Amino acid sequence: MRIAEHVDVLAPPEIVWEQVSDPSRVLDFFAGVTRWECVGGPRTGLGARYRMLMRVGSAEVGGLIEVVEFDAERDLAWHSVTGIDQRGRWRLRRTEHGGTRVELRIQFGVAGAGIWGWLSEQLAAPIVRGNVRRTLEQLKRAVEHERVRAEAARRRAART
Repeated sequence: MRIAEHVDVLAPPEIVWEQVSDPSRVLDFFAGVTRWECVGGPRTGLGARYRMLMRVGSAEVGGLIEVVEFDAERDLAWHSVTGIDQRGRWRLRRTEHGGTRVELRIQFGVAGAGIWGWLSEQLAAPIVRGNVRRTLEQLKRAVEHERVRAEAARRRAART
């Protein structure tokens, strides 16, 4: 199952990147995710590994994921190492008005489970899609708040 959603954020990619690439901030905006903890390798960047769990209905699903693409202020992608087969990607692109188009893609599947795996994917898809949409809304709110805070700090500094 593949889910892709996007949102336009009124902030430059640098500020959005600070949020999506910092593992200590993920639980602040990633809807449904109950665990995102570093488990080895570098804390961030290519090769970073995290234990990630997402609540889907009454179950927490996920496993060990590894960052396989880390192009600063543009793309961050991960693949599963263990657990549910999954791939994810944050894609940031500057808009012509100085903002950022943020896309979150998640692909997941239940391998080798036949009809039961397919049924599980179909039942999970609306929940995961809702989580992805809420994630983007919460990220937009956090980033735009951070942009306003940073602009206010710059104005205060310029006055002194």
